[in-house]
Amino acid sequence: MKDLVQEWRDSGVQEGDTLLVHSSIKRTFKRYLESGIKLSPEDIMNSFIEAVGESGTVLFPLFNFDFTKSGDFDISTTPSHMGALTEAARKHPEAIRTGHPIYSFAVIGAQSDKFKGVNNFSGYGADSPFAILLEMGGKIAVLDLPDQDSMTFYHHVEEMHEVDYRHHKVFHGSYTNALGATENRDYGLFVRNIEEGVLTYVNPTGELMWDEGLYSGSRPNEGSGLRVIAAQDVYDFTSNIIKSNQAKNTLYRLEGEA
Repeated sequence: MKDLVQEWRDSGVQEGDTLLVHSSIKRTFKRYLESGIKLSPEDIMNSFIEAVGESGTVLFPLFNFDFTKSGDFDISTTPSHMGALTEAARKHPEAIRTGHPIYSFAVIGAQSDKFKGVNNFSGYGADSPFAILLEMGGKIAVLDLPDQDSMTFYHHVEEMHEVDYRHHKVFHGSYTNALGATENRDYGLFVRNIEEGVLTYVNPTGELMWDEGLYSGSRPNEGSGLRVIAAQDVYDFTSNIIKSNQAKNTLYRLEGEA
């Protein structure tokens, strides 16, 4: 695991970081297995926790979209749809889970109490974990995934700017809290305008941030595959795209258009 910790630090993770980790761990498993080391999701989770050290904090996405289909949500048992690493984090004995039934997070580490009791109405809103990460001067780390499949933080920036290619939508479902009490609740998301053919298309923004030298580390499927960026850099760069009316074909595109 010490090799993994060094890889993450070489990519830009530092002790004391508040770090949001998006991940695909298949290639990491394969790389280490080829050298005779069989990793578990827990090993990789712990390597990130060790990389930020005792003063650091790690967030893992536990996104689950059943609530958008009138499904039930139980903050204690509803699984993550984001893979085995995030499920390992959800089950960590010290993990705090934030309360949004679609976009929740497992938070582990020194600053996890700042996320305790967070029950934001809108998944990407001003009171969401994305906003707290930004306020704390946090970073975003992405392991072997393109921006298109990972960088949900873009939607936080879009909501803060109330972009016209997305709109607010309310979802209803059964919600069970940490005390086991169940009631029907409403939660919101800032969703794309499907009727207008809006498609998420954020990889171009990622490429522009690479060009600007804002990412450190490795691209997907190269080296460790981990890249790291300051949340503030993502926010500022994406805000400039939106304010300069360059979001089309950079953050979104229209279905049927080249």
